[in-house]
Amino acid sequence: MRCYTEEIFGPVLVCINVDTIDEAIDLINANEYGNGVAIFTKSGSTATRFQQEIEAGQIGINVPIPVPLPTFSFTGNKKSVAGGGINTFYGKPALAFYTQTKTVTSLWRAEDAVATKASVNMPTHS
Repeated sequence: MRCYTEEIFGPVLVCINVDTIDEAIDLINANEYGNGVAIFTKSGSTATRFQQEIEAGQIGINVPIPVPLPTFSFTGNKKSVAGGGINTFYGKPALAFYTQTKTVTSLWRAEDAVATKASVNMPTHS
């Protein structure tokens, strides 16, 4: 798919279905660009794993467009020309050369909660 193998900017949404979170992370991280990605889930642990292991600069969790607020920098990674990548080695990107910046935007609605009461039991193996 050409729009997945070339970095494009515009009103385009690419949706690719995979069977597991492992396949999703591998597919996204294998792409040479690292501008933005989004995941929709009701699982906080899945969302946390996704945001920690993904190599994109802008991560949306339950939001369709992971564009950060103006107070955050635009954080593209890898070969992405958006917000840095390998092409803008000046200013703050030059100072942060050995780091990888991520901006995570997430939305958790109360009605999507899987439990309405906190569990205070000590977790044990069964």
